Amino acid sequence: MKYKPADRIQDLQYFGEFGGVNPSISDSSTYTFLSAKTMFDTFEGNAEGCYLYSRHSSPSNLYLGEALAAMEGTETANVAASGMGAITSVLMQLCNAGDHIVCSRTVYGGTYAFLKNFAPKFGIQTTFVDITKTEAVEAAVQKNTKVLYCETVSNPLLEIADLEKLSEIAGLNNLKLVVDNTFSPLSISPAKLGADVVIHSLTKFINGSSDTVGGVVCGTKDFINDLRNVNDGAAMLLGPTMDSLRAASILKNLRTLHIRMKQHSHNAMSLARKFQEDGFKTVYPGLKSHPGHETFKRLMNESYGFGGMLTIDVGSLDKANELMELMQKRNLGYLAVSLGFYKTLFSAPGTSTSSEIPEEEQKEMGLSDGLIRFSIGLDNDIERTYEMMKECMVEVGVLNTEMV
Repeated sequence: MKYKPADRIQDLQYFGEFGGVNPSISDSSTYTFLSAKTMFDTFEGNAEGCYLYSRHSSPSNLYLGEALAAMEGTETANVAASGMGAITSVLMQLCNAGDHIVCSRTVYGGTYAFLKNFAPKFGIQTTFVDITKTEAVEAAVQKNTKVLYCETVSNPLLEIADLEKLSEIAGLNNLKLVVDNTFSPLSISPAKLGADVVIHSLTKFINGSSDTVGGVVCGTKDFINDLRNVNDGAAMLLGPTMDSLRAASILKNLRTLHIRMKQHSHNAMSLARKFQEDGFKTVYPGLKSHPGHETFKRLMNESYGFGGMLTIDVGSLDKANELMELMQKRNLGYLAVSLGFYKTLFSAPGTSTSSEIPEEEQKEMGLSDGLIRFSIGLDNDIERTYEMMKECMVEVGVLNTEMV
């Protein structure tokens, strides 16, 4: 039977300090003790339920972490101040100087930049591969490889990672499979498919209101405890601490994630079909033309759809920019990076979210100048949205009026 992550969130019930339906927000950086011995025990990690300092943990952060662990089906979770704070902490915790990582060739630009430009300063090398080709993944594994890293749905090309097969490769080679699930919350549950660690940028769909940044690492109690260790834990020593007020806000928004994801997916599927019919090179996992369509169907949980992200190619960067500027002028959305907002967001990833990737590598992976990445919003009347977008496309000349 398929996993039902929204039910896991629904089953959580908290009571605030004064009986509120929301847990009370712990607005403190430090916490007091009635005895010096309890403080010592807390430093040593032996005082369950006691708090020392908010960089270590806080009640608000633990509430959010518990809910996200329930969603992903892991033992526990640790929230961070940003998605990159979560990603970098995990990789620095799992790898030492001399270690090696195998990573998908298409990942978020910040992740690519960290692995390509920053991690080598610490003696950690990365091989980037086409994650959809398991033979290429296997060939890239070395004796010193420690981590296999991918995104469930890659940014920005929307390639689908076969997590079940990647889990087998990781198991046979004693690797940790680390999966960024930012593009596909609820739709796919990586931990149930063999992932050891699941990461989200909470900034995106999970929070859903584009008013804060945040991240989370979901995994085993042992691994999360290692991250939080006061002596050698990356999340502790690098200090990517989430503010308690932000944690409380994201927890409230998490409760509507299932409703929002269904609408994002419904709208994206509708537009993807229309764009494809209009003759655009359209990439969306819900389309049968998508190379990873069957893989996504095999991995997905029921009812949440194929996500809110799609891309089209309009031929050139100039045309892409002209179209996006016009759509923004017509109130169809925003020319902005990020995703998961109630309004549609669009950008040309080659010059924005993936600009860290050198141009020659962008071309090699198929990231063209004319590619527009859409994060489809929660529009009530998606047919109206399509008609307005079509008018913009005709006006800038990327859609022939004879085709309309």
